[in-house]
Amino acid sequence: MARWNEGGKGLDLSVVVVNWNTRDLLERCMQSLKQTVFESEDTDAEVFVVDNASTDGSAMMIRERYPWANLIENTENVGFASANNQALRQAKGRYVVLLNSDTEVFPGAFETLKAFMDSSPKAGACGPRLLNEDGSLQSSCHPMQTPEREFWRLMFLEHLWRRATYPQDRWGNQEPRRVEVIKGACLFLRREALGDVGPLDELYFMYTEEMDLCYRLLQAGWELWWVPQAVVKHYDGASSKQVAESMYVQLYRSKVQFHRKFGGERRARWYKFLIGLAYTPRWWVVAALSAFSDRLVARARTYRRLLSELPRM
Repeated sequence: MARWNEGGKGLDLSVVVVNWNTRDLLERCMQSLKQTVFESEDTDAEVFVVDNASTDGSAMMIRERYPWANLIENTENVGFASANNQALRQAKGRYVVLLNSDTEVFPGAFETLKAFMDSSPKAGACGPRLLNEDGSLQSSCHPMQTPEREFWRLMFLEHLWRRATYPQDRWGNQEPRRVEVIKGACLFLRREALGDVGPLDELYFMYTEEMDLCYRLLQAGWELWWVPQAVVKHYDGASSKQVAESMYVQLYRSKVQFHRKFGGERRARWYKFLIGLAYTPRWWVVAALSAFSDRLVARARTYRRLLSELPRM
């Protein structure tokens, strides 16, 4: 049995899980952590659960069923980056894992990632192979986003020539690969690297904060790796689906913020122009088809809201 945190000396791993109204999925996540991390004899670890004012009994469930977790209860939803940083300020591990509440960690995953990081001193972060609920491969890393790459993807040109994604389906499951951005569903970080570049940027409420962190790690000379021998299942978007329209718009607000931060106002304006160019015909088509399909009404409304708020982002 792994030892629990008693003062923070000699800890291998600090796992941080941020939750907002995903009680059932959070319990699956905690069960997987209990079985795969704390029943391991090779890892000394601590777990933080930061609850962003959930109303579904998530915090009570953690208190009653997982008293070994360090529970931080917020009285309001402070966002993903801020909630993670609350735990990071207390975490003691040599490595820190930012883990979504809608994940299940497969046996041996963290041990594999830790062993890889131990043997790769230039690696500032790594990530596992992510699987969808049905067991199919989920995209877990991608090239650093640029306005042009995003436009290319939105115009469905990625099928002709990959510019915005990696061909992970052809990579195989045995060979780690250097990448530029690791998906935040499971981001395994070296404490030294995190100390070098700083925590998550709290100006992001949700989305893109992991790309921001990966960009800063690369700029500081750290390597990022995809390690497919480690496996995590990700149910993807469980929190954001509860407020889908708002979170869709928030996604692009965060991306605009990223381009403004690292490229200035000119790049932010260029990005917004390309997004408008890509989404205007989408809105026209979906709005026209929504007259014949009720399921397209919400999508048309979302596209219209995105286009109306885009100039002010």
